[in-house]
Amino acid sequence: MTETQPLPRLTLSRQIRDALVRRIVSGELEPGERLVETRIAESYGTSQAPVREALRELETIGLVETRPRRGTFVRHFIQQTLRESYVVRAALEEAATRLALPARTLPFDALRADVAAMRAAACGGDIQAIGAASVSFHRHVVDAAHNELLKHAWEALQIEARTAVTLLAVEPALDDVADEHEELLTALLAGDLDAACQLTRDHQWHYADLPHDAHGRAREAR
Repeated sequence: MTETQPLPRLTLSRQIRDALVRRIVSGELEPGERLVETRIAESYGTSQAPVREALRELETIGLVETRPRRGTFVRHFIQQTLRESYVVRAALEEAATRLALPARTLPFDALRADVAAMRAAACGGDIQAIGAASVSFHRHVVDAAHNELLKHAWEALQIEARTAVTLLAVEPALDDVADEHEELLTALLAGDLDAACQLTRDHQWHYADLPHDAHGRAREAR
């Protein structure tokens, strides 16, 4: 492994996770390469505990795999599991919207604060902060549905980790991310259920990066 600089101790496991994601996505860490906890810990100037936690998250979202008695290895970085997760997430968040909006349980002040945080993060080019604010926005909608099974299914998708991977891999314009959430908030504030549900579907299907959109329409070739 190449020499790296020590990271600040704040949220160390998450920073190690994101650093490893960048190296996997860029190809610096190749498929099949073994990730040795002690070497990673030494390169980032930390103990093995945050490294172990970071590797667990990467395994959950399919970037690495642990083989019994052999260690942890980089998997082939393919978009398939991310695509599948966004299709499922779109369905769950649309259902949450259909439950929460008519029930008037949405915390609009919190949603406004999330959008404001995204704007600030976009201005500062802070990809980690905009990811956290985006997850917070969608979690508020899911919580407002007051459906524990739906919430459990949503959380099981490892939303924070997958969002971080997507932002690092896709590198979207951060202003666009804030714009999308502000448009969705406007529809929710207006009480427009159909528009809010469509925006929710389209927002998640955009990141699914499939040949067609949520309505079956073919996407333009890239």
